[in-house]
Amino acid sequence: MRQVWITKAGAPEVLQVREAPDPEPGEGEVRVRVKAAGINFADLMARMGLYPDAPKLPCVVGYEVSGVIDAVGPNVTHAGAKEGARVFAMPKFGGYTDTLVLPATQAFVMPTKMSFESAAALPVAYLTAYNMMIYTGNLRRGARVLVHSAAGGVGLAAIELARSRGAIVYGTASKSKHDFLREKGCEFPLDSAGDVYAEARALLGDKGFDLVLDAVGGESWKKAYAMLEKNGRLCCFGLSAAGTGKTRNLFSAALAVLRIPKFSPMDMMDKNRTVTGCNMGHLFDRLDQLTEQFEALVAMAEKGDIDPFVDKSFSFDDAAKAHHYLHDRKARGKVLLVP
Repeated sequence: MRQVWITKAGAPEVLQVREAPDPEPGEGEVRVRVKAAGINFADLMARMGLYPDAPKLPCVVGYEVSGVIDAVGPNVTHAGAKEGARVFAMPKFGGYTDTLVLPATQAFVMPTKMSFESAAALPVAYLTAYNMMIYTGNLRRGARVLVHSAAGGVGLAAIELARSRGAIVYGTASKSKHDFLREKGCEFPLDSAGDVYAEARALLGDKGFDLVLDAVGGESWKKAYAMLEKNGRLCCFGLSAAGTGKTRNLFSAALAVLRIPKFSPMDMMDKNRTVTGCNMGHLFDRLDQLTEQFEALVAMAEKGDIDPFVDKSFSFDDAAKAHHYLHDRKARGKVLLVP
């Protein structure tokens, strides 16, 4: 098999393709011949040496793939886990590979009409958005939702889910992506290079946000909390402010951490506000919850209610270019690696 390894912490050029013998599925496992693998911001943070959950370097990262099951281990009873099945697969790391072994419970049959590239764009981005907005968020019709990094994978998923619930979407992105966001259903694009919250305040008047999805962190969480409506909710799901540039900068990372606000339960009670968090990597021990959400998303995909948008696919040999593409904020939607 061929895999993309993070050989050491550093710039995208530390990514390297290596070969190894094909793995064999064990008890309760399946083997997937991977057709496409999704790239997430956590992968970039891991490569920079700033993602605490990543395996010790050198390692292979990647949370989501699509492909075909070609071998089934003993005692597999999971529905659809059969040779020849086209599946989404959700490993906890190890997805940058052309051959993947994982528990059968972490593989789900793809809709018949879905392409492998669309399928690889769905698991992490849509599960993250669904968990924040619907599973724990009870998103209401007419709610005002602010989505940070709205042109990215999670951002576009959030826009689709918000529109499916009749919510009003405000989204941050560079100005060059604003027309694209409007096409995708974001009524109010905000300039991520400017003062997002001042621009939002001018639009909202004396109103606030019912939901803010914020993976920036630091000072942004403080400003988001201040703009919540009564019964409003801030969901924190990343700390991209700690990962400026393309290599590890411990000063910038420390500064972002120091700027994380402390939220008072008394203040939240007085103002009827809620602060929550979401980390998909920490939910793999609750597959009962993830499976319920993923099955709901697959049903939405089968009905055409959601349609993952893939911006660009890169070969394994061009993995460094793929990471540069994301760092340079060029991506609109999901970026994939294809063996």
